[in-house]
Amino acid sequence: MRAAAHCPVWLAGFSAFGLGAFLSLSLAPLHILWSLPLAFGGIGVLALWARSAVQGAAIGFLAGLGYFSFGLSWIVEPFQIDAARYAWMAPFALVFLAAGLALFWALAFGLAVRWAQGGRRLVLLIALWALVEFGRAYLFTGFPWAGFAQFWIDTPAARLLPFVGGQGVALLTLAVTLPLALLRHRPLLAVAPLLLVALAGYALLCRPSEPEMSPYLLRLVQPNAPQAEKWLPERRWDFVRRAIELSAVDGASGRAQPDLILWPETSVPQLLNDAEDTLSTISARVGGLPVLLGIQRRNQGRYFNSAVLLTGQGRVDQIYDKAHLVPFGEYVPFGNFMARFGIHGFAAQAGAGYTAGPGAVLMDLGIGQALPLICYEAVFARDVNAAPARPDMLIQITNDAWFGTRSGPYQHLVQARMRAAEQGLPMVRVANTGISAMIDPYGRIRENLPLGAAGAIDAYLPKPLAATLYSRTGDAPVFFLCILLALAAAKRRRGLVPRS
Repeated sequence: MRAAAHCPVWLAGFSAFGLGAFLSLSLAPLHILWSLPLAFGGIGVLALWARSAVQGAAIGFLAGLGYFSFGLSWIVEPFQIDAARYAWMAPFALVFLAAGLALFWALAFGLAVRWAQGGRRLVLLIALWALVEFGRAYLFTGFPWAGFAQFWIDTPAARLLPFVGGQGVALLTLAVTLPLALLRHRPLLAVAPLLLVALAGYALLCRPSEPEMSPYLLRLVQPNAPQAEKWLPERRWDFVRRAIELSAVDGASGRAQPDLILWPETSVPQLLNDAEDTLSTISARVGGLPVLLGIQRRNQGRYFNSAVLLTGQGRVDQIYDKAHLVPFGEYVPFGNFMARFGIHGFAAQAGAGYTAGPGAVLMDLGIGQALPLICYEAVFARDVNAAPARPDMLIQITNDAWFGTRSGPYQHLVQARMRAAEQGLPMVRVANTGISAMIDPYGRIRENLPLGAAGAIDAYLPKPLAATLYSRTGDAPVFFLCILLALAAAKRRRGLVPRS
């Protein structure tokens, strides 16, 4: 630790920011996983270097600022849809979002430095860092995007998701990588956490079997409507006609008749209240087959972002209203007041924006019970665990055109795959511009339409697995484990690394 002890404060801060930015390379779409030991190990060294809680908090804040600034850079994309009005806000949104999330890391690092020394500080930091990631996922409506478990979606480590969920995998990630900061002084202690991999051997080494397939064929329709054109009066019906053509049942085409057709979020550009003729046309063109689609609706002066199930003759059989809304996207706090100053949610119909639905419900689609999720709701493991009963499948309808074409849509897809793996349920994902996919109950993509392509795929629905441990327990066991670990590490005893 001698070199670190003489590190100038400015260099430590610059290094923290750079290591945080380097860590973001492990997120989709790059998934450069060798950055993990270097970034976490380096951040751990800086945490050991800190000599005051203020220094520790500054290191955590700057590391978080680097990580979230680069990992969430897609957040500027919605501001480019109507660039003349909103482009100036984009850098402020990115900086304030990244800084706000970095405050969670600052809290963990500041407390760890204040309460512990040496190797014990790293143990405490592991627990506190995992706890503030819980806070980031749950507090102030929650924003778990860019959680550490998302690094591992295409690796054997993702097989731990059905057991401990995303927060548990994040804790294990910290437990395996942060002690690398001890490599110089205590090499055995630095590599000892790798034994955690051996303890999870079954999940990591045994290849999951292929899931059984149901006899149900689903048609996933991706009209590929750019957000800047989606609502233009002269263009919006072009995308509806395209979706109808992609959905149409035509015996001459040689395609098998699907059991269910799915369209993405807000795929019908009018209110449900006024859409009787449109829905009848859709139903007629698909031969009366059931169609699940996204549409907005108004009820008693309030607007809802909804998923509806159409049956024969365009009859609306069931409705789900989105319950977990996007702050500043679908609503603005004190919306009617803020509207006086020209501040609205990007997707809001009125000053107050959308109204949240009552919560998770199951829809009977004739092929089984489905838990519908609209866009952002698939980010939240707790929303899926809130289902009133275990469904047969998860269905996400989304409009990822808001997220641009770089990292946002890929990161959104990763989180949908995580929800499938955590629950042991197939996920049917239908996106306006992509990526639409049939995801099996292990979180693996079986069929997909790429980003930015118009088309439709017919895919058979996998059968669900048995209820997973995580689906029964949720995040509570990992949360209390983090608290116990923090309490144990905060006890006063000699550190594992001698002071420099």
